[in-house]
Amino acid sequence: MAGKGKILLMDDEQIILDVTNEVLGFLGYEVMFAQDGEAAVALYKREKEAGVPFDVVILDLSVPEGMGGREAMEKLREYDPAVKAIVSSGYGNDPAVTAYTDYGFSAKLTKPYKITDLKATLEEILKK
Repeated sequence: MAGKGKILLMDDEQIILDVTNEVLGFLGYEVMFAQDGEAAVALYKREKEAGVPFDVVILDLSVPEGMGGREAMEKLREYDPAVKAIVSSGYGNDPAVTAYTDYGFSAKLTKPYKITDLKATLEEILKK
């Protein structure tokens, strides 16, 4: 089944953006990027106000040179309490990963994530 939806991917690592873009494109999704939480929040607001909102947001938890996923999620939830977001991290023991729903996330992906995990997680969120 081909994916259908618009995804906002926020990660500070260009290689993650490039590879995940390829995978999501292959799966049939439209993808836009941000390299930190501040840019992700601004892009989310711009697209929603333009009438072309994102279906799912994937937020990297740790961004050393900017706003990370936890803070970005707080701001997104203030703006749109119905936002559907996935926390992405290489650190599986962070509270925002282990108890992701407590932070408003719909799901989690541990990096490096497998194509099958990414596909299944997106399908699960989008059918809700």
